[in-house]
Amino acid sequence: MNSEAPVTQPRILEVRTQILKKNDELARAMRAEFRAKGVYVINVVSSPGAGKTELLTRVLRELRARGLRVAAVVGDLATENDADRLGASGAPARQIVTGTVCHLEADMVARSLEGLALDGWALGDLDVLFIENVGNLVCPASFDLGEECRWLLFPCTEGEDKPLKYPTLINTVDVVVLSKMDIAQAVGFARTTALENIASMRPGASVFETSAKTGAGVDALVDDLVRRRDAFRGASIASARA
Repeated sequence: MNSEAPVTQPRILEVRTQILKKNDELARAMRAEFRAKGVYVINVVSSPGAGKTELLTRVLRELRARGLRVAAVVGDLATENDADRLGASGAPARQIVTGTVCHLEADMVARSLEGLALDGWALGDLDVLFIENVGNLVCPASFDLGEECRWLLFPCTEGEDKPLKYPTLINTVDVVVLSKMDIAQAVGFARTTALENIASMRPGASVFETSAKTGAGVDALVDDLVRRRDAFRGASIASARA
């Protein structure tokens, strides 16, 4: 009788590689389309309860007040509550219900954008598109969604060592947003240590301290977004003329 356990790891790795390859191919095609149409896309990642939806609602309102055309797609395991909350900003929002999947994948985003089109919003009508990922600090790191920029929300309630615990994800981000900073003192958040940890794990990343409740720091975050979007648009125009 053979008591040896079956070896399954190579097969698991093969399937995972195939999934990521398919995802990356679609993400590259989506990025090319986004760039061709001048749409600046931001993938927002965080743990559950970090305040993504509340902060994005404020950001969407501010961008609309500045005359930019914006929309959002949002992933969650169940319910359409987050899309309803984002829609309160006046921007179009579509929910992606993932069921048991703990992250968004490129094909999910592509299907959601088809839904936006059915609602009358073509990509060419947008200046900025947000993708609010499922709350998770592990799986989203591996999946490219065709974005131009990736934000990581890091709430003060989770402790200053959070960047050290998730090195794979933080090394994929462009912007770190410290959220819920209105209660930082109350929860004993060591701000200086947190900033040092972020700098050690992701040197050069832009860091913004915000509160969706009070609005503190949101203007600075939106200013940075607009600068990035303008630089992106300029590069897209130059590339098209070359």
